[in-house]
Amino acid sequence: MAEVVGGDGDTSREPRTRRGRAGIGALVVGAVLLIGAGAVAGTVVKSPAQVAADAEAPPPDLLTAPVERRVLHETVVLRGTVAAGQTVQVAPVVSGGEGGTPVVTKTPAAVGAAVRPGQVLLEISGRPVLVLKGRLPVYRDLKPGATGDDVAQLQTALAALGHGRGGDPKGTFGDGTKNAVAEFYASVGYDPRPAQDDDGAAVDSATAAVTAAERAAEDARDALADNKDKAQVKALRKARDRVVADLAVARTALDKAWAAAGPMVPAGEVVFVERFPARVASLAARPGSPASGTLMTLSSGRLLAQGHLQDHQKGMVRSGQKVRVLDETSGTELAARVATVADTATGPRADTPPTDGGGEGQDGAAAPANGPTGFLFTAVPDKEIPPALAGQEVRLTIEAASTDGEALVVPVTAVSAGADGRTLVTVVAGDGRRTPVEVRTGTLGDGYVEVVPLAAGTLEEGAEVVTGVAANGAAPDGRGSS
Repeated sequence: MAEVVGGDGDTSREPRTRRGRAGIGALVVGAVLLIGAGAVAGTVVKSPAQVAADAEAPPPDLLTAPVERRVLHETVVLRGTVAAGQTVQVAPVVSGGEGGTPVVTKTPAAVGAAVRPGQVLLEISGRPVLVLKGRLPVYRDLKPGATGDDVAQLQTALAALGHGRGGDPKGTFGDGTKNAVAEFYASVGYDPRPAQDDDGAAVDSATAAVTAAERAAEDARDALADNKDKAQVKALRKARDRVVADLAVARTALDKAWAAAGPMVPAGEVVFVERFPARVASLAARPGSPASGTLMTLSSGRLLAQGHLQDHQKGMVRSGQKVRVLDETSGTELAARVATVADTATGPRADTPPTDGGGEGQDGAAAPANGPTGFLFTAVPDKEIPPALAGQEVRLTIEAASTDGEALVVPVTAVSAGADGRTLVTVVAGDGRRTPVEVRTGTLGDGYVEVVPLAAGTLEEGAEVVTGVAANGAAPDGRGSS
């Protein structure tokens, strides 16, 4: 049987070629898989030494900051309050009238209300409690015939309201001052209390005595004029002289009675406030309540800021230093200056356990049991503090010191003390070289300190100084590392 032969004499060439190519492809794929498997194994399988090396922390990075040139301020920051320059407690001691217990009958001035001189603050048992301008506290009833500085203060206060003392000497409660008191009380709608609570009986009695003495003297003169008997003239003259003397005594008594009579200013009806404007800071009375204790508190004078310094702060603050007063609620910020710093510290009362409360005291003599402790200081603002801030807590920033113009400053953490006692900063060059530079420090504030290099040219603005080391290479303050 004849065999059919292809062109090249091999009837199976085509199938062998395809099988050969498939085999080569399989070899390539296998090689790739082996290489990939080796790479994977290289990442998964590690030697013990490599594992230990990978567990070690990375090398520490230096934290640096640039040397700056600017004005540096040393500040003391603390909490404080806005208060008036004077606080007056209204605690009048009054009688209830006709044997009754005194009660509050009117409260015309509400909390926060402005108070002016001559105004009625309260009414107690139908009688007014009035406010006048003055420095001396009331310690006695001011009656006709009285003399002293407190009388002069009353006269000055009434004159400011248009009620002059007439011809009375300053400090003497005479007829002119009586008229002024009567006019003042009438202007606020009240009758003044009489100095003599006898319905005028003393004056009436003295007047009657004068009248009787005048009549007796007249009769004695007539008798002497009509009698021609020389034997009786001597006796009549003697009687006349005695009657005239009695008349003089009666007239003197009447003058005293008139001097003691008239309107008075009871101690319980007037409060003197040194500075105006004044405001009602608190009110503990209402109509019908007993009139005892402190019924009202007035704050007067210009509003100022005050706070308490601790022992380590007192030496840094003195009169005249600048203060920034910030009301964090409204954002209002005012400039002020330190006016006074107390020499002695306030503290909790000895009979009360200490607390950490945050109440604010009003004076430097004694703090409430839960009030602030420390040395009271006051700051007077350059401009008027808005009345709405009265009693509010504020942030006080006192500029305790500042550099004399611009100075080289570095972060506080950049300064260290060497073993030999020298003060140093470490400068880092661009190539990583570190150079310690000896400096003298100055003003401290806002986390920075003034530095003066002891050798000229060793520290300049813009140089990087070491402030610390970050083990993980990240500066906690967000600054880059070098």
